[in-house]
Amino acid sequence: MIVQTQESLEMLVMVSRLLSSKLDISELLTTIMRLASRVVGAERASLYLLDEKTQELYFDVALGLPAEVAKMRLKLGEGVAGVCAKEGRSIISNDVAGDNRHAGKVDARSGFVTRSLLTCPMVIKGKAIGVVQAINKTDGGFTETDRNNFEAFASQAAIAIENSRLFSSVKEEKRKLETVFRKVREGAVLTGPDGEILMANNAARLFLEFEKFRFADMREVFRTFCTEEAYDELVASGETTGKFDFLREKPKRLYLEGTAIRLFKPQKEGEEPETEGRLWILSDVTAQRTEERMARNFLSLISHKFKTPLAAISGYAQILSDESHSGELPDIVRKSAGTIFSQSAKLTGLVESLLDFVTVDGLEPGALDRTSFDAAELAKEVVELTRRRLNLENVSLRLAFPEPVTVRGDRGLLKSALKNLVENAVKFNPAKEKLVVISAAVRDGKVLLSVGDNGPGIPGEEHACIFNKFYQVEASFTGQVEGWGIGLALVRKVAEVHGGRALVKSQLQKGSAFTIVLPQ
Repeated sequence: MIVQTQESLEMLVMVSRLLSSKLDISELLTTIMRLASRVVGAERASLYLLDEKTQELYFDVALGLPAEVAKMRLKLGEGVAGVCAKEGRSIISNDVAGDNRHAGKVDARSGFVTRSLLTCPMVIKGKAIGVVQAINKTDGGFTETDRNNFEAFASQAAIAIENSRLFSSVKEEKRKLETVFRKVREGAVLTGPDGEILMANNAARLFLEFEKFRFADMREVFRTFCTEEAYDELVASGETTGKFDFLREKPKRLYLEGTAIRLFKPQKEGEEPETEGRLWILSDVTAQRTEERMARNFLSLISHKFKTPLAAISGYAQILSDESHSGELPDIVRKSAGTIFSQSAKLTGLVESLLDFVTVDGLEPGALDRTSFDAAELAKEVVELTRRRLNLENVSLRLAFPEPVTVRGDRGLLKSALKNLVENAVKFNPAKEKLVVISAAVRDGKVLLSVGDNGPGIPGEEHACIFNKFYQVEASFTGQVEGWGIGLALVRKVAEVHGGRALVKSQLQKGSAFTIVLPQ
């Protein structure tokens, strides 16, 4: 058994402390190079790292070596260092000149004469990450005691290098994350599980006036810009994502649209998910909301202005149409009167639908006239209304209500939304025999009001757009008739103002099913 001297043990303890204090990789490798020769009393030392991609050894730090030597690489198995890395064991060579494993190209280019070598692999988790060499023992040859001391040093150096690499990797990822976090245009706030603010990017600080309010947690933010109850409701919901809106009136009106994303701690299989915090994303939608309000006011004004002249046109067109059937008027007059009457009725319908949309688009949940009513009765009224408004020749309207379904909501608004879905199912269906099915069901605490048809279906890429205002699927596909493209936008708004949503499922050549999902 080889016993280490008190002096060597003290040296290793000192080395351990010194290496563990270095986290910068360049500074650490330089320190390893300078300490390696002192540990075993050698003239100098070399340190090679392993390139995982090329499986070659290279000098990361080359103290005192010429530039052309510093760029040299050794393949695994080449030279004493290559053999050491490949086999993962220490090598003592006190007669380098007679050792056929020695690669003389380093000496040849550097002009240095290597007489003896002590080479140890630096191993982490069973894999060599590099090699450290002590060159030319100053007093005699390298011994087994030197090997033990140098292996201990190599082990400490390997751990220090791995820690430094991990630290550098984490530091770089943190830098990238902070760069993205701070540069994005949307406001971003990272909070802990109790809402305490851990980080906020520049956009969020501007939106929420951090310099003025010095917010410590998101509850204070909600108390200032919204309501504390909204925060409690959002957090208590348990949903992975939640939506909210902020409004700041002064010094300038600012609308913020927000999303709260719940972050979970890493968990083992079978464990309940535990909240680690939340990421709050804030988007400035002031321009969009202002434009929508102006558009809504404009549409409302135009619609009301149209109503009076349209009423006169429709009234006189009705009289002309009735008189034209007496047979006393020329054919051109009769045709003209009929055309004026039919087109005025069509225009009246368009204006009424626009007025309905403008009214609904500005609604808030508190303005709803909520009552409880039977879904089947509502569907029957919609069917009768549709029969009066549209030509239902070759159209089969069916009701599918296997059991009673009670709806809680604004009956007039839901009737208007359901009417739009039924009329769309009729108007945009080119089939010779049209089928429209109205149904209702209760699932998972939600009321589902659905309208299905046997129409051409809707392409998948259109599903995300069809509920947008003034959007229409291409006429060549649907055989589109005149309209504003606001029927489905009205349906979505009615669903959302009730705390629900509007969905579509569709297959080409098989039909579509639109569903209004409402809280029960």
